[in-house]
Amino acid sequence: MERRIDIAFSPCPNDTFMFHALVHGAIDVRGWRFDAHIADVEELNRAALAARFPVSKLSAAAYLRVKDAYAILDTGAALGFGCGPLVVSREARSRIDGMTVAVPGEHTTAHLLFRLWCDGETRVVTARYDEIMPGVADGRFDAGVIIHEGRFVYPAYGLVKVVDLGEWWERETGGPIPLGCVAARRIDIDDAARCDLETLLRASIDHGMRNPAASRGFIRAHAQEMDDGVIDRHIALYVNEFSRSLGDAGRRAIDVLESRARERGLL
Repeated sequence: MERRIDIAFSPCPNDTFMFHALVHGAIDVRGWRFDAHIADVEELNRAALAARFPVSKLSAAAYLRVKDAYAILDTGAALGFGCGPLVVSREARSRIDGMTVAVPGEHTTAHLLFRLWCDGETRVVTARYDEIMPGVADGRFDAGVIIHEGRFVYPAYGLVKVVDLGEWWERETGGPIPLGCVAARRIDIDDAARCDLETLLRASIDHGMRNPAASRGFIRAHAQEMDDGVIDRHIALYVNEFSRSLGDAGRRAIDVLESRARERGLL
């Protein structure tokens, strides 16, 4: 008997790469049928706050707000070393006190990390992640927190790095940085079904690794940066062993993020 379910993820290359085989039937899906919904990560965060999708990728920061309603999956995470958000501006600077800083959504991990890092007073505004670099370049924002493939292309906008929030986090905690995860709505997905979904998503990731060309058309149809070199670097950085399994280190990193955010009154 077929079980049909809505599954949501972002248009970023790491997500379209990981979910491609799952939603296109390139692997045995064991009687499941997945209806894909693709949206910007902040849209997914807001949808999770409203408990809209049974299964969804979302920011780790947003997950901390919905974990009573959603259970985290062991697979599909964006987590690792050397992959954190960057704060960029038009000129080199060591502080951004008093400046207008754009973040890619109120509920993103990038925003939470910025607030954990920044001691000074700033004016924080939200913008879609793909609008931040052009906005900093043309002077609408003094600085911006960039995510995804932005870390590979920001010099092309004439921007310079103020701080790598991933490097800062690694120095502070000694662990990987938890950016995003996949979570399942508890009311719809019991423990057995969640284990099934974890196995299927892991198989989808493994299929992508063995057949990297198979998903390229799907990835390019949704990517903001179309250059194949940028896409390859993006996938290589954000799809890793933590994507296959969070493991103890991954779960511990999420716990540390929650602990530090609660200590600062940010949740």
